[in-house]
Amino acid sequence: MTTNPMLNGNAFKLGTFSSNCSSGMSVTKVPERWVNSWDNNLRLAKMLDEAGIDFMLPIARWIGYGGETDFHGGVLETMTWAAALLASTQNIAVFATIHASANHPVVVAKQIATIDQIGKGRAGLNIVAGWNKPEYEALGLTLPDDHETRYAYAQEWFDVIRKLWSSTEHFDWNGKHFTLKAVKGDPRPQRGTVPIINAAGSPQGREFATDNADFLFTPAIDLARSVDEIKELKAQASAKGRKIDVLTFSHVICRPTEAEARTYLKHTADDNADWEAVDNLIRLQFAHAQSFPHDLMKLIRDRFAAGHGGFPLIGTPEQVAEGILSLHKAGFAGTTLSFVDYAEEFPYFRDTVLPLLEQAGIRMPRMAQQAAE
Repeated sequence: MTTNPMLNGNAFKLGTFSSNCSSGMSVTKVPERWVNSWDNNLRLAKMLDEAGIDFMLPIARWIGYGGETDFHGGVLETMTWAAALLASTQNIAVFATIHASANHPVVVAKQIATIDQIGKGRAGLNIVAGWNKPEYEALGLTLPDDHETRYAYAQEWFDVIRKLWSSTEHFDWNGKHFTLKAVKGDPRPQRGTVPIINAAGSPQGREFATDNADFLFTPAIDLARSVDEIKELKAQASAKGRKIDVLTFSHVICRPTEAEARTYLKHTADDNADWEAVDNLIRLQFAHAQSFPHDLMKLIRDRFAAGHGGFPLIGTPEQVAEGILSLHKAGFAGTTLSFVDYAEEFPYFRDTVLPLLEQAGIRMPRMAQQAAE
């Protein structure tokens, strides 16, 4: 069984986010924006794996956000994507992002156990309780108006999965949302479970995350606010006898000079932003989800064009490294990274920023990681 890098290793985790989606996290019209083909994802995964990046996290989408680019109109399905990447890599953890409402828990339990075998213990599960009303409608489902109903369903859904992963005998299940007869989880994940991520902004969502997740995924809009928020989340989990770490997401434009980075930011996220898609995305996020603080709307809109609302890591390698260190200082356990073109831009980040993070002591050199594994 391989070590899962989400369970130990680097003091500060680094991953990528949304490389399975068209345009990645950049709501831009520039022609070099990310093409989410399988070949590009495989090329990226192998580079990340070799560089010692900890994980890859996908977004599960069923319809796009419109605009000129139909942002996220093209999406590689996450369970099959994760299975193939786990079969093609050696060390990196790969998550499948699963909407509870659209996927039966007995099926998901077996799928995750299967891909965990493929990856020799490197699979992870990102649980989505649901928020995107047009996607519900596209699938013939009804999005409950209240968060309590959404998370009650997600809780029973995950309770079924945990029961399948922990029981060695057949069992029946008679709940509010699921009635099951003589089910059994075989196979089960290599360690009996896998790392769980949940993105949560509402009070109900944070109750769910602190009850069930290993990592709560939340934006870093205002780091002073994040310091208190992270302390509160950790205390909330601790009161339940649990430990939770908090992850965020970032957008990287790293260039030899700050002027080059700022010029490219303006080119991609202002002059060539797909503003119609940006506004569609924000309207849905704020109508049906509470992931982002509503009182920071102006700042959030600007950041959505650049990186879907992610923390900006813009500038020289030293400035980007300093930004990552500021996230670590605020209490985050890690961040995902996105680029306008992941595969073309990651090598410069790898060669210039990762050594600075190693010098700062929050990342191990790749050889040390291999020895720890």
